[in-house]
Amino acid sequence: MTLFSILLVLLIEQFRPLRADNPIYAAIRVFAARIEHSFNAGRPEHGRMAWLALMSVLVVPTLLIYWLLALVGPLAQFIWSVLIVYLTMGFRHYSHYFTAIQVALNNGELTEARHLLAEWTGHDVRDLDFQDVARLSVENALITTHRHVFGVFLWLLLPIGPAGAVIYRLAEYLARAWNEPDHLRQESFGLFAKKAFDWIDWLPARLTAIAFAIVGNFEDAIYAWRNFAHRWTSQTTGIILSAGGGAMGVRLGTPAEYAPDAPEIDITRYDSSRSEAEVLPGEEPSARSLQSTVGLIWRALLLWILLLVLVSVANWLG
Repeated sequence: MTLFSILLVLLIEQFRPLRADNPIYAAIRVFAARIEHSFNAGRPEHGRMAWLALMSVLVVPTLLIYWLLALVGPLAQFIWSVLIVYLTMGFRHYSHYFTAIQVALNNGELTEARHLLAEWTGHDVRDLDFQDVARLSVENALITTHRHVFGVFLWLLLPIGPAGAVIYRLAEYLARAWNEPDHLRQESFGLFAKKAFDWIDWLPARLTAIAFAIVGNFEDAIYAWRNFAHRWTSQTTGIILSAGGGAMGVRLGTPAEYAPDAPEIDITRYDSSRSEAEVLPGEEPSARSLQSTVGLIWRALLLWILLLVLVSVANWLG
């Protein structure tokens, strides 16, 4: 059932992708803000209580409905799974930005590419040059795809079904929402949300990096992962970007005055205080790197689907 729900959602998204500003996401943002306002008294335990409360409100009903629909029939349970997967697995949430940036860079329209990247990331990128725009676009595409697709894949395989996808996507959102705003960056309220997502994303991040290595340049991906991933302030971000860059032969996370990530991920940067010999191997990012990124993501996606097929066949035979 999990395999068919994912395949159906991927097909639906090709014709009608879910917008990132849809009403359901907006309602969750408002609800999370209210929870934060009600629980935040400046202590870490308040953040833990708020995280557990919000998770309970959204995850428990999802799980209960999934179990109750099993009594109705497999078709009802399948429809519920498709709905939840469609809401949590946004393969094309931001692909239009990436595609438009790729076209702009291929046409030499740096100003247009900066404008699109600024809309995507929500940061001022007016001073970035051609390579930085290309690099940030590649980085954002890899991380966003991991957190909207590959991470969701793994949590969908758990016995709790679509509730696992809700846990993953909600944990990712709370790790951002309760740490990124200016009034929360220096507070301890969001510490638990960030740690919780690090735990939840520990295995998915490494499986994504392994998938990139398998479908790309395996030797360079593993080399970059082992020797450079720890130099990002976020370990999971470093693992994904170092392995992805090594798999494509593209140098990601190289020194820049500043390089904000997409709003979908934490603002974590590579340690640029290194000599030229210590930076990641590979070529500098270019417009061609964006096309390489598309190929890497699609090959990794096909690998994940193949693994799901094997798991499904094993379950049927068992």
